[in-house]
Amino acid sequence: MFTLRKVFNLSVLFLLLFGTACGAPAATEAPAATSVPYYDLEPAATEAPAMAEPFNPVPQQNAPNSQPPNSGNDPYDMFFKDYGVNPSIDTEDDNLSTFALDVDTGSYTIMRNYLSDGDLPPAESVRVEEYVNYFEQGYPNPPAHQAFGIYVDGGPSPFTQTERYDMLRVGIQGYEVPDEERKPANLTFVIDVSGSMDMDNRLGLVKRSLELLVERLRTSDTVSIVVYGTEARVVLDPTPGSDKGEILRAIHRLRPEGVTNAEAGIRLGYQMAMRAFKNDGINRVILCSDGVANMGQTESDAILGEIRGYVEEGVLMTAIGFGMDNYNDTLMEQLANDGNGFYAYVDNMDEAERLFIDNLTSTLQTIALDAKVQVEFNPAVVMRYRLVGYENRAVADDEFRDNTVDAGEIGAGHTVTALYEVKLYPEAYGRIATVFLRWEDPDTHQVTEMSKDFEVFELARDFREANPYFQRAVIVAEYAEILKQSYWADESSIDDVYREAQWTEEYLYQDKDMKEFVDLVRQARKLNRLSM
Repeated sequence: MFTLRKVFNLSVLFLLLFGTACGAPAATEAPAATSVPYYDLEPAATEAPAMAEPFNPVPQQNAPNSQPPNSGNDPYDMFFKDYGVNPSIDTEDDNLSTFALDVDTGSYTIMRNYLSDGDLPPAESVRVEEYVNYFEQGYPNPPAHQAFGIYVDGGPSPFTQTERYDMLRVGIQGYEVPDEERKPANLTFVIDVSGSMDMDNRLGLVKRSLELLVERLRTSDTVSIVVYGTEARVVLDPTPGSDKGEILRAIHRLRPEGVTNAEAGIRLGYQMAMRAFKNDGINRVILCSDGVANMGQTESDAILGEIRGYVEEGVLMTAIGFGMDNYNDTLMEQLANDGNGFYAYVDNMDEAERLFIDNLTSTLQTIALDAKVQVEFNPAVVMRYRLVGYENRAVADDEFRDNTVDAGEIGAGHTVTALYEVKLYPEAYGRIATVFLRWEDPDTHQVTEMSKDFEVFELARDFREANPYFQRAVIVAEYAEILKQSYWADESSIDDVYREAQWTEEYLYQDKDMKEFVDLVRQARKLNRLSM
């Protein structure tokens, strides 16, 4: 586990641009055997969840271009990085768990795209926290004049090891900014138009997605467009959001050209962003690409320094991935991390609408920089704990209050959730943990810290009587761990997940994301049986 700093991250970024291989950390601890309860009564469903062998996808090599079992249409040159699996930690050895917040969702939509193509996703493509954070969590808005709210709940899980294990859901809810109160935005689209983007689900989907965003622009907004193939060039100088026709004409004129000089495109994009910089507004580079890069200078110290300066000046990045069959997830996630932004993957127009219509203000306006969480477990109550996911977001415990440490950025109204599996001492009572949240205000640069305690009596006694949003988070996490081939899910199966998901869907029957999730689990069950 390690802490990524901006300078180091940017160095890694440009190594990734030119083909650095990704390794995979080894597992550090074998888990105890698990016991999954069987329920006789099933909720009404369109398909009865028949029992099957535990879900064991074909093992994947921990290499950046390893492939999943599939229907015969193999993707190629898919770049993912396996960050390993968090161990279970004894509180007597270390009772602090610290990590940077993450609002990325790309891993979940990549999985959805694989399933829609009739393939199971590669194990190394799964980042559990991105699956969980894709979903609405039902947290209330923070109190008035408060930037964030901390919310904690928990209870037993059908997937944990014994009756003394519980799951905790730690939630951070940012305050919502009404669309009409969004700050004026200076947006620079950096669009990959290289030959690899010459597909309808790549450049075609990029153009249709940006059309949605253009319709939401205001007169006070400014748009610039940079494209890159063999070379980078400006196709739209800074243009007011009111001139939608000119912006749309520039988007419609985009055509594939040349190889992929991502380095030049990113550099020119930041330069354009500075030309129209808004001192009291949003300044964001929005990269739209498949992440493939095969041209550019390898000695780029001057460029690295230039980009670092732009980020420090307040030009943030959103990295949006498009396409399959030759896609670099590793690079796109790292770009967003280095650019103090977030990473999403658009697999269809519904996802584009979610990003650019439903959640536009969250997509654009940042309310917290370098946000990180530290959970202090009470050694008198908690025997051991495990953070589920966030393997590449670890922060050293003694760096939690170091304001120079790079962490996560949070958009207006964004929700971040982390799950912990905890083993309590028998008959334990009192405080389980204290959750600390620390962040920097992007406008005032003031650093704020807040905290919340969670007690044993606040745990639910039965999983199916717990908060339905808590239930869903636990089920989604288990699904992700099974796809990830985590050793913590060895005793669980996709059928267990499917059964619990059907039950929870009854409580969240109006939630379209839940309905879609149940359908995705059903598809994964069928694909697993075909691969056996």
